[in-house]
Parts: sequence; structure tokens; C-alpha cells
Amino acid sequence: MSDRLDRATNDPLATQLQQELEGDVLFDPFSRGRYATDASIYQIRPLGVVVPRHEQDVVRTLQIAADHDVPVIPRGAGTSLGGQVLGEGLVIDTSKYLTNVTAFDPANQTVSVEPGIVLDDLNLLLEPHGLFFPVDVATANRATIGGMAGNNSAGARSIRYGHMVSNVHGIDALMADGSAFRFDEVSSRQDPFYADLVARMKSLYAREAAEIARRFPEVARNVAGYNIDRIGRSPFNVADLLVGSEGTLAWFTRLQLQLQPLPAHKVLGVCHFPTFRDAADATQHIVELAPSAVEIVDRTLLDLARNNPAFRDTVGLFVRGSPDALLLVEFSGDDQNAQLSALRRLDTLMADLGFRSAVVPAIAPDFQRAIWEVRKAALNIVMSMKGDGKPVSFIEDCAVPLDKLAEYTTRLNDVFAKHGTTGTWYAHASVGCLHVRPTLNLKDRGDVAKLRKIAEEAHAIVAEYKGSHSGEHGDGIVRSEFLEPMLGPRLVSAFAEVKQTFDPAGRFNPGKIVRPPRMDDSTLLRYPDGYAERVGGHLLDWSEWNGFGRAVEMCNNNGACRKLREGVMCPSYRVTRDEQHVTRGRANVLRLAISGQLGPEALTAPEMYQSMELCVGCKACKRECPTGVDMARMKIEFLHHYRRAHGTGWKERLVAFLPRYAPWVAKVPSFANFANRLPALARLLKRTAGFTGRRKLPVWRSDIFRTGDRQIRDDAPNVVLLIDTFNRYFEPENARAAVNVLKAAGYHVIVPEPASGRRPLCCGRTFLNTGLVAEAKVEARRVLEALRPFVERDIPVVGLEPSCLLTLRDEYGALFGGEETSALADCAVLLEEFLSAERLAGRIDLSLRRLPTGKVLLHGHCHQKAFGVMSSVEEVLRWIPDLEVEPIESGCCGMAGSFGYDADHYDTSMKMAELDLLPAVRNAEDDTWIVTDGTSCRSQILHGAGREARHVVRVLEAALEEPSGT
Repeated sequence: MSDRLDRATNDPLATQLQQELEGDVLFDPFSRGRYATDASIYQIRPLGVVVPRHEQDVVRTLQIAADHDVPVIPRGAGTSLGGQVLGEGLVIDTSKYLTNVTAFDPANQTVSVEPGIVLDDLNLLLEPHGLFFPVDVATANRATIGGMAGNNSAGARSIRYGHMVSNVHGIDALMADGSAFRFDEVSSRQDPFYADLVARMKSLYAREAAEIARRFPEVARNVAGYNIDRIGRSPFNVADLLVGSEGTLAWFTRLQLQLQPLPAHKVLGVCHFPTFRDAADATQHIVELAPSAVEIVDRTLLDLARNNPAFRDTVGLFVRGSPDALLLVEFSGDDQNAQLSALRRLDTLMADLGFRSAVVPAIAPDFQRAIWEVRKAALNIVMSMKGDGKPVSFIEDCAVPLDKLAEYTTRLNDVFAKHGTTGTWYAHASVGCLHVRPTLNLKDRGDVAKLRKIAEEAHAIVAEYKGSHSGEHGDGIVRSEFLEPMLGPRLVSAFAEVKQTFDPAGRFNPGKIVRPPRMDDSTLLRYPDGYAERVGGHLLDWSEWNGFGRAVEMCNNNGACRKLREGVMCPSYRVTRDEQHVTRGRANVLRLAISGQLGPEALTAPEMYQSMELCVGCKACKRECPTGVDMARMKIEFLHHYRRAHGTGWKERLVAFLPRYAPWVAKVPSFANFANRLPALARLLKRTAGFTGRRKLPVWRSDIFRTGDRQIRDDAPNVVLLIDTFNRYFEPENARAAVNVLKAAGYHVIVPEPASGRRPLCCGRTFLNTGLVAEAKVEARRVLEALRPFVERDIPVVGLEPSCLLTLRDEYGALFGGEETSALADCAVLLEEFLSAERLAGRIDLSLRRLPTGKVLLHGHCHQKAFGVMSSVEEVLRWIPDLEVEPIESGCCGMAGSFGYDADHYDTSMKMAELDLLPAVRNAEDDTWIVTDGTSCRSQILHGAGREARHVVRVLEAALEEPSGT
């Protein structure tokens, strides 16, 4: 199979696209499966996917699609909640290449961009000019401007800045035949097509003005149907019709946006309420204070956030007691005193409403940012519920007048109770648009029936209040059907007329807004009739999710793994920008494979291996995915199945069995290091085993770390130092430094040995990384047996290598489960965690002196970040007098164990390192020490930047008042 095209299909459309386009053409079943879902409840496999490299690719794609009579579906980040980017046509993905700023006028505060640019990336470019694009959607770190315009998105601050339609000046767009037009305020241009289009739209408005005035919702949030109410404005901006059209009228090539000055100051008040109704009712009074945002969060979301390691600490800082709901009230502007005064008025208002001392102020920008991150992740936090029942998006977009908000929430909760469920509430209280998601199991046909009944009853309440059933997320498949009962047949007929005028052949994204299918059509759902996991024989313990399949299904396609800047997730996507190499893409094909939707052998197919091979096991998704998709563990399970079907190659065996042959190789280190001295031998290794010849292999040492005391002492505090294979054979100075530091701290250091046999202990990480789970269990059992006497006495087990020590806290539970692995996990800590906890408890006081360097540049190993333990690393370094510690804002180093040594992965490895890490290291002063705990990280830094990096323990050893010579 080709990289970009499954030629076995012999599809004439695919063949022509492949021949004529410079972009990517994806017609294989796995690619179609990856693009079959968005963040909605639906799944529709497209005919194929085009990822255009430039505008001419788009023009030619539209022309070829027209020749073959194939619909086209535009797609940005693929995070829509209504099924807008799904269809049985040709998906055009803008997010990889069409990401440029094409014009920028800071004086007039306008910018023109291609549709695939991500909102956060755009704002990063604008920030130095004191400007930003103000439609601040919660998915800003992956939402594309084209997708936001297609949905007519809003955001938390829409009370001040409005929807997309209020912030888009003009749109350059292509019609279905590839012809190009600029849609903006009507000018004197004489193009016959354009003039006729404008005339027909004005005629439509003149005919329907009274019906529009009578039927359009009377709320600040309404994106239902097309924006025909704006045709009557003078001057008429034709782009207003394209915004919110969900790709059904034209294909956007450029969008001209109105920018706003960045507010100089912001303050946030977190208002606590004993009941959700109290919070909803108070909103109408709070908006009179002219805030820039008022967002609501309910108890369910707060409880789930407390259970999420990424948000637990933040929630503890801004939530007092056990409120049933919070309102996040923001004030912003150029005068900080005015904002502080507004915060005081908020406190007074809350007291007048009967809620005294109920406002937690957030003045510091970092504190505000942390609170908003919890709110932005709200959807994905609530979706982190384990099990088949999930909070479902289908009535989450309703908006009602503020004076009806409290009554609406009460009535809708009654509807939920009637159907045996409950809902989770949050979002835009300021404009009466509360995102509510009742919990349903859409694998159950009975709950699918409830889906429709709840939708009909909820929309009836909204219509009674003259609200909108589409407040910001658009109509898509899930709401288009309800346009007629909400707005009436005349306006729905008018929408059809707009569609016919722009797209007479019906080629753009059919089935959205006009002539939609039923929202509960079972053939369109992600879990169709007969859906079930059909692959067994899993070796890891998935009971926490009630099975491997349900663990995979935790991915709701929210796209948080597509973020490109903050955090670590997902390093392979950051360098490829391919849906194939992102956590979401992997989860989608895993789900399709284990449910039999890609064929009976899909789980062990070569295409599945290609989907998984660039996952470097960084575990970032374990922490940073708001729904907790643990792709690193899933890859271990996949590799187990794959190796069982295809066997294990020499390269994988050399890596996996390293701990078993290391004692023998260590006896002849000079022989083992020949490959690094003889280029011809390095090339031979590459050809025979698949290792790259462009990187030196690890250097075997003759002065390996041998052993230490194995006995517990009763006259001193004991600590177990677990020496991993890498620090024993390749960097023994780290192990010796750890002994010195722990002794200086007053501890008796125990170096455990196996209960039987002479081979040193190994955690089994190398076997897990290659999918040899049975062999990993052998190693893990040896560790459990050797450490049992110490764990039973609650003696801490300290490790140096994050990937090894944290295996004891993570994968051991998946290998065995039970109390023994839990007890070991409770005892197992990295050196810095141990020292930090002991100092906090008052049990140590290391005497440290100044270092020759005044600064260290610190890179965190991915697993340290995934387990949230980097703060202890920074802390212990700051114990050293006058030492400046600068963390590198970096993702994965790209080595990932043996990944960077693989000939096929070398380039990807280096691209990962070049994103953040290596440029930061190269820019460091010569006397700055580079510090990182990961063996792989140190290797990558030396190879890519020519700088030696130290383990933290060696820095501490160098700072000891009386360093030992051990």
C-alpha cells in the first residue's frame, strides 16, 4: 500500500486526485475511518480525504469532485459537536497546510488568514502588536478559523465581542465549480453571478422580513439556519451568509477578520452558590455590572475535575466548601482600578442577593488562567465518566432569555428525571446559553429513543421562551431537523432557497441545515446497531474501564491531542500534523478495528502498525487528555497482539532483551563499543537490524555500578535505591551520586538484589515497549519478590530513571493488579519526590553549597510531566544557594528509549527535539548546566546540541558540603 493511496481500490476519483494534486490523498479504509467521526455522536465514513497543500489544490479538487458528481465536506480541527464535518463525500482537511496569515494591517486592526490557522496560533502572532481575535472558543488551542466561521462560533466573552459573524469583514471563497469570489459588503462590482446572487438574497429578505421578525429567536445567542436576518442591514455584507453556513454554500480560502486591542487588565470573581438555580437566577443581575464574561460551572463538573490530576490542585485553590454551582465573573479593561472596583461591586451585589462572603477573587494572571483552563476543559472533563453512559451533546446549545434561565434549568431537569437521567451544566450564563448534557448510553436502543424524546421536549420549552436551539455549536446533523419546528416552514424554505442560489448542484456538505436526515438515524451513529468489541485475548488489566474496548471509547474526538504548544501531547502530531499520528486518530482506528468495522484482522494489520508506530509512549495523553485516553498503555496492548501475529524482529529483540544480556556484554565493553568507532560496522548494524547509522549507540562502561548493602538497619532510616539497567551499565556515576546524596541526607541506602539468580533487577520497561508483555511480567515478578520485604515495612523505593521507576506506579497495576502492586506503587518514588517529601516532613536538611554555575536549564522527562512530579525536581534544585533554575517549555525530546535509534524514525525523532528542546539548549550560555533525569533525554541533547546534560542527582552531589568519593 502506498503512503497516500490504497491503489487496490482502483478508484478513478482517487487515482485522478493523486495524479493532479500536490497535497495528500487518503482513500485507504484506515484513513477513511479516522475521518469518519468528529466530537459528535455520529460516524459516517467519507469516500476519501484530501489534505490540500495550497489553494490551487482546492480548486482542482472541487473541479474533479464536480466531474465525478461527488459532494465535498470542509474540515478544520474536526471538533464539531453536531456532525458538521461528516458525510459520504470527499473530506477536505485544511488544518495541515492552509495555515498562513496572508495580510495584516495593525493600524486598522484587521488580518486575513487561510482557513486552517488555529486561533491560539493566530493570537500568538498578534500579541506583540497588542491585538487579538476576540472570539475565544474553549477549543482555541486547536480550533481553526475556517471551522469557527463555518459554525458561527462564539465564546465565553461573546457578551462583549459577539459571534464570528460580527468579527468577519469578508471571505474569499470558491464555488462548487472552482470559480472564486470575494464576499463582503456589497460594492459596485459588475460580475453577473455575484450581482444576481445579491439581488436574489435581497429579494428573499424583502419577502420574508415579517416572518423573520416574528420567528427569529430573541436571544443574544442564535446560529440556527443561515443568517438571513442580516440581509436587511445596510450595507449588506454577503459574507454574513457564509458565516454559520457549515460549509454548505462555498469553500473558504481566506477570511478577513476584525481584531480588538488586548485588555490591559483582567480580574475574576468566583461566585459560590448553594443551588444551581440560585446561580442561574443571579446571572441576570450580575450582567448589569458590565462584565466581559459570566460562565457557570455545576457540582458534577467540579467533582470530576477534582478527580483529574491535571485540574485537582487548581480546583482546590478557587473552590470553597461544596457549592452546587459557581459563576466565573470576569471584568476587563485598561484601568485596573476600575476592574478592582467592579470586583468589589460584585461582592456587594452577591451580599444583596443573600450570598455573603461568597466571592473568591482571582487577581493574579496565572491564577485566572488556571481557573479558565478548568472551564475550557469542561466538556472533556464531563466526558471523562467511565462506562457506557456518557453526557451526550444534542441539546447542549439551547439559549433562552436571562429572565427565564433559572426556570428553564428547573424544567429541563424535570425532563431528565422523567426519562431516568440527569444532566451536567456549564458555560455561557451571561447570554443564557447553558451547555447541558444528559447522561445516556447510546449503545442501548432504549436510550437512543430517549435521545429523541428529550430533544423534542427540550426544544419545545426553548420555543416557548422564544429562545434558540442552536446557540453557538451550529445545526449539523443533530439539530438541522429541528429548524422547522423552531422557525417554521417558511423560513426553512427560505434556507433551501439560499442553498439553491449558492450551490445549485447541492455539492457542498449535503444534509446540514437543508434537507437533513433524522438526528437519531441509527445508521449514522458512532455506535450502530450490533456494535460490540469482537477482539479478545488482552493481556493487560483494563478493569478500571470495564474492558479494553471501553478504554478506547473514552476518546470522544475532542481533539485536545491536536494542540501544538502547551504541554507535551502529542509529539508525533506536532511534527507530522497528520490525523494518523495523533492520539485521536489512533483511538479511532483501534475502536473500529476491535469492533470489526475494518475487517476481522484489522487489529494486527500493517496499517494498524503504521497508525501506532510513531506513538513514543510519552504518557502525556494519560495526563493531558481530559478524558484520560492512555494511548501509551494501549500501544503496549496492541503490540502484544501484533507480535503474536507477526513475530518479533531482531531489532526489537535486541532492545527488549537488553537487561538480560547486559551483564555479559558489560564484561567486554571495548568489543561492544566497536560500532561507535567503526562507521562500516555502524552501517552494517543499520542494514541488518534497522538501527540508524547517524547516531552513536550507547557507550558500555567498564566501571559499572556493582552492588550495595542489602540489609535493613534498625539504627538509621532506610531507603531502597532501585538501580535501573541504564544507570547501572551506561551512566554509573548517577547511581553512585544517588548513594552519596542519600547518605549525606542521613539515610542507610539499600540496593536490592533478586531473590534468586545473579542477574540484576529490571523493571521490564524494554519488554513493554516492544509488546513482549509475558516477558515483562517475568521481570516485574522478580522486582515484586525482591522488594516485598521492604514494601511490607513501608521503606521507600527510590529510582533515578523516570521511565523505569514510574513503571512500578503505572504498568505494574495493569500487569497484575491486586494489593501487592498497589503497595509497591505507594512506596515507589523518584529521588526528587523522596527528598522533597522528607524535607517537608522535617526529616532531612541537606547542607548544600554554591555551584560553579549560577544557572541550570531544566528539561523534564515526559513521564515526569505525565505524573505531575516536575515541581519536586525544580524544588530540590532550588535548595542550592543562588542557583537560578529555568525550566524549558518543551515537549518530548524525541528519543523515547530506542525510538530515536531506529533508522526509520531518526528524522521524526530529531524533528521532535527541534520543536523546543534543542533550540533552547543551543541558546544557553556555555556556563549553564543542562539538567534532565532521562537517559534518553541526555543522549538526545548530546547528539543534537553537543552539550552534556546531567541528572539532577549529580547536580545535588556537586553541591554537597562534603562530597563523598564513593
